[in-house]
Order: sequence, then C-alpha cells, then structure tokens
Amino acid sequence: MADYIIATSSTSDLPRTWLDAHKIPFIPYTYTVGDKLFEDDCREESRDAVYAGMRKGDRLKTSMINEFVYCDFFRSLLETGKDVIFLDMSQKMSVSFVNANSAAAQLRAEFPDRRLYVMDTLCISGGLGLLVEHMVERMEAGASFDEVVAWGEAHKLRIAHRFTVDDLNYLKAGGRVSNSAALVGSVLSIKPVLYVPDGGTLDVAKKVRGRKAALKAILDGVLHDLEKVEDPTGLRVHILQADCREDAETVRDGIRAAYPQLGEITVTGLGVVIGAHCGPGLLTVFYLCSGREPE
Repeated sequence: MADYIIATSSTSDLPRTWLDAHKIPFIPYTYTVGDKLFEDDCREESRDAVYAGMRKGDRLKTSMINEFVYCDFFRSLLETGKDVIFLDMSQKMSVSFVNANSAAAQLRAEFPDRRLYVMDTLCISGGLGLLVEHMVERMEAGASFDEVVAWGEAHKLRIAHRFTVDDLNYLKAGGRVSNSAALVGSVLSIKPVLYVPDGGTLDVAKKVRGRKAALKAILDGVLHDLEKVEDPTGLRVHILQADCREDAETVRDGIRAAYPQLGEITVTGLGVVIGAHCGPGLLTVFYLCSGREPE
C-alpha cells in the first residue's frame, strides 16, 4: 500500500464509481439552483438531473472553495499519517487554486513531517480527470511519491482538451463572449470550438456554423492529434457530455472507426461546475497527445 494519498476535487469530473473504487478522496465544489445549495457529488444521476433542469430553465451558480474548507480537507488527509498529492483544475480557471495553496502552506507548518504537494495541473474537467487516473495507476503499481509527481509534471501538457458548446448565452453570462457576439452567434448558429492551451485557459480554436460542423471540427482535431502519436495502441479517450449523449456517441464512433487500435473510449456525464458555465450540449474530448494544438 502506498505511503501517500492522491486527492482531487469534484471538477476532475471523474465518475463517483471510479473515485470510490480507487478510494480517491475529493473535495466537492458547491452550486446553487434557485435558493438551494448542493454539493457536486460526481454522481451520474446528479449530473443528469442538473442538465435536465437547465433544459427547463434552471440557472446555476457555482462557488469557489475557500481556504478554510481546504484546510479541513487537507488536515483530514494528513492526519492519516500519509503524504498527499492534490490535483485541482488549472489556476487560470479558478481562484480556488490560490486558496488551496494558502491552506497547504498552513498545513505544512502544522504537519512538518508530512509532504503536501499542490500541483498546478493546467488541466480542467476530464483532462484533469485523465491526469488523476494516470497518476493513480502509477501509485497503485508501486511508484513513489516523487515518481508520480514527476510523471504528472512531465505529462500534464500532453493532455488534449477539445470542447464545443451549443448555446453561446451561457458563455455570455460568464463574461466569455459579449452580448452582441452571443446574439449574432445565436442567429447565425455559430458554434465555437474550444481547447485548453499550455497556459491552462479556455480558448477558441475556431468558429463554425451549425452543430454538425462543430462535431466534425472536434473529430478532425482529435484525429489530427492522434496522427502525431507514435503508437496510439491502447490509448484511452474520455468523452464527457452535458445531455447530448447521441452526439458524444457519434464522435466516439468516428474516433473508433479511424483508430480501432485505441483502448477504451468512454462516454460519461460532464461535471456540474463546467457545465453550469457552458450549458447543456457541451461536448468534450480528452486524451494523451504529443502536444496541445488548437487545430
């Protein structure tokens, strides 16, 4: 058994079944629907219910995790007598990363004999989840704390993130597009195709007209990346979807047809935090690549 713990947050968007099976502690972000407060519990049924509600007009608000909550979480892990590696989403995407670091500094003073490593993953959503998965696999195979950290730091920028959204009004509400851009985009059925560059932000790779064109652009981007992988045999791909499973399965089938030698290609529900800001119809694809590119 490892002498350290790998922990993450609910924004890794990993299924609760996987987190429980591998005994991975996670700190939940919170969100409100109307005046009701919920914890992001990573359960598929919770995600399905949220997106069904958003289709009916529910508006969600999410909250960062404050320093005190991180302190309690880290303390509970360090009190087990083990060292801790913690992975949350890119610091460019949430102030929570700053709060986690502040909490970690306090806990290092409180537990001077323990190590607590907070990684700036430069990943979000299922990209963060894929990084967690690979690092947990290495931990379970017997790799040391330092070996697992070194692998994560060396490979985090090789995790590709490709997104498309269906409704620009959610990005408008979050300040990522202007009111006029959202209006024009909705009228002309403009669909942005997004990716995460090395800086860990969420950027627009291109804009296309129509949902089918957006799905094709996502698929083309994935296939472009896979062409550059020396040997994609066994490579896993994670597709996350916000109430658009049929579209996700279409992309999955296109990837499988082009690269039958790939490993598992999963289709699961997108986590609530990212989905709250991008809306139903958000489709994302994550996998290891030779380096992040917009197209």
